[in-house]
Amino acid sequence: MISKAYLSISNTIQEKLVFLLAGERQNICVVGDDDQGLYRFRGATIRNILEFPSNFEEGTCKQVELSTNYRSNPGIVQFYNHWMAQNNWLYDSANYRFDKKIEAHKSNFIEQKSVIKVSGEYGQGDWESEVYLFLKGMKEQGKLTDWNQVAFLFKSVKNSKVLSLSRYLEERGIPVYSPRSNLYFERREVKLALGAILFLFPQYGRERKWNDDAELAEWEYYDACLREFAGELRKPENKDLLNWCKVKARDHLALKKNTDYAFSGLFYQLIQFELFSNMISENIFTVKDSREARNLSLFSNMLTKYEYLHHISVLTPNNITDAVVRLFNQYIRFLIQGGINEYEDDSEYAPSGCVSFLTIHQSKGLEFPIVLVGSLDATPRKQYTELDEILQNEFYSKPPFEPIDRTKYYDFYRLYYTAYSRAQNILALTCQENTASGQGTRNVPAKTFVESYQHLKSWREEPSIFDIELAQVKNVNIKREYSFTSHINLFETCALQYKFYKELGFAPVRQGATIFGTLVHQTIEDIHKAVLKGEQHSITLDNIEGWFNTNYQYLSKSERVYLAESTKVAALKQVESYVEKQNGDWSRIQEAEVDVSLVKDNYILKGTIDVIKGDGDTVEIIDFKSEKKPDLEKERGAINRYKRQLEVYAHLVEERTDYTVSKMHIYYTGEQNSNPYVTFNKDSSVITNTIKSFDTIVERIENYDYTIKERPKKHCGNCDMRFYCDRNL
Repeated sequence: MISKAYLSISNTIQEKLVFLLAGERQNICVVGDDDQGLYRFRGATIRNILEFPSNFEEGTCKQVELSTNYRSNPGIVQFYNHWMAQNNWLYDSANYRFDKKIEAHKSNFIEQKSVIKVSGEYGQGDWESEVYLFLKGMKEQGKLTDWNQVAFLFKSVKNSKVLSLSRYLEERGIPVYSPRSNLYFERREVKLALGAILFLFPQYGRERKWNDDAELAEWEYYDACLREFAGELRKPENKDLLNWCKVKARDHLALKKNTDYAFSGLFYQLIQFELFSNMISENIFTVKDSREARNLSLFSNMLTKYEYLHHISVLTPNNITDAVVRLFNQYIRFLIQGGINEYEDDSEYAPSGCVSFLTIHQSKGLEFPIVLVGSLDATPRKQYTELDEILQNEFYSKPPFEPIDRTKYYDFYRLYYTAYSRAQNILALTCQENTASGQGTRNVPAKTFVESYQHLKSWREEPSIFDIELAQVKNVNIKREYSFTSHINLFETCALQYKFYKELGFAPVRQGATIFGTLVHQTIEDIHKAVLKGEQHSITLDNIEGWFNTNYQYLSKSERVYLAESTKVAALKQVESYVEKQNGDWSRIQEAEVDVSLVKDNYILKGTIDVIKGDGDTVEIIDFKSEKKPDLEKERGAINRYKRQLEVYAHLVEERTDYTVSKMHIYYTGEQNSNPYVTFNKDSSVITNTIKSFDTIVERIENYDYTIKERPKKHCGNCDMRFYCDRNL
């Protein structure tokens, strides 16, 4: 058996762990590129790759050089080879880079020049327009078919020049995907949402100065948000919204009694109106299409987090003014100053319809047909402190490796090598050229780039670039995972709830039922773990209450939800009732919290079996529901959904173990007065149709099909989106 560790950059402790896992045979395969060793945090070190062969006796470690580039055109490969050759990697007779020369695969050979510059001329200040014209030319005259074939790489996407370029392109119709650029509070939908909350609490304008000397820079921004929202209210199509806002604002200004909502609940009432409902009703097929909806979703999360932090569940005459002032003068103010990232799609690194703005570190491992590398004003900078020197010289388990005063050069060249090597078909260096002429100015490009940059021709001088065949951005093709409970059941209950809460990530205000069920489940799980460890004697009322309270403390912090004391008592009672009904007989429990999965061609279906009971090889599976046993006739649809879930569980248990499943049960922990079980006999003949029904649901989810025939009235009363649905469905 071969132990494999795939490393890029690791620290010394991780390296030792890998060798310990490999054991005496020391069969280890390490794959890595020292030229892309960008990280030094947490003790990461390039030496683990460069010194790897020295861990073995001479001739034992076989080194395989992978020097053929299947990604990039030859001109790009030649360019970054030359870039790495400029730096001196030899120091005091030691080489801090593997000797290698990358070659392009012959299938990538083209005649055209593929490395160019897209820059503003000295003194012209025309960089942004030059970039725009280049992109427009590639779209109109070249082979560019989707903006996602273009990526801009910078040291930081929060730089003022980068932000200015992003705004410039978007104003001219080129969408930019840059979720880490701190542009959240500049988005129209966010400014309108903030303006609406400000309008609904007119006392803020009077009370925001908590002392005579206070002046906050954010107040000017808030005023702009309020003006923008007020401008929308003047439009005829927003007459209903205006009337609603007037009533609410008047009520809040002279609040006489407690409301039944706080800020997040008010927000969900607000988005029923066309100004906001249009933003969340649009299709969400792409990141570009869904940005407004996702930013409003993030806004809902901001409000629920604030309410959790300040223990606000409703607005009262006593707390309303203080709550509003704290919301804007502290909470939102700090978020503005710290910056918020927008939605980032983990499964799609280059969303269709947008050019990407990424940091060079973000781009590692990715590839794009056209790459524009900026930040050409950067210079190698010292990245270590006196503490780093002390740690390296006195506390590390190995003697110093790279000369510490040379690391800034090594890291700098590796960083831009990584950037240049992301390009498949066209690589462009981009900047506003500048010759330093006074204090506070610098040469652009900086000295380190001059040798590579000065020989490049402008895109205007290389018309053949428009003839270059551009690759399409590759699909990631990662199978998405779906769970029976939080995906399949939720979608079947209400596809719109799935859209808003699961896909877009809106934060539900009423989360008590969810944490209640999780709390009951986790405490019963603790009981079953004690049984399986042979510690039945520990299942006492005191210990049960201790496990329960520990689970509650964790859940209330992680989920940012509190339960009323009476609700906690009810949850604990369900657990104690379950234990009481076992009469001390835990002998049939064989396994608990068993994770199962069904791997399909296009997705993975996952679930957890709460408990498996039985004698010998014949077992029964049980799923817990923390509610009262429903009417089996009136709730037949829900019962059948649970039955199908258990059928798949049973199928997977039999397929992957030696168990035979005889029965399946739902156990309702909230049932106090009658038999808490609903029992089904296993019917293997229906499993194929059951799985097909799940295929259909997943297909609808992945095609963003959230249509519903009729609203599930039973669930609407506890859904925060009910105001939106009442008005728009």
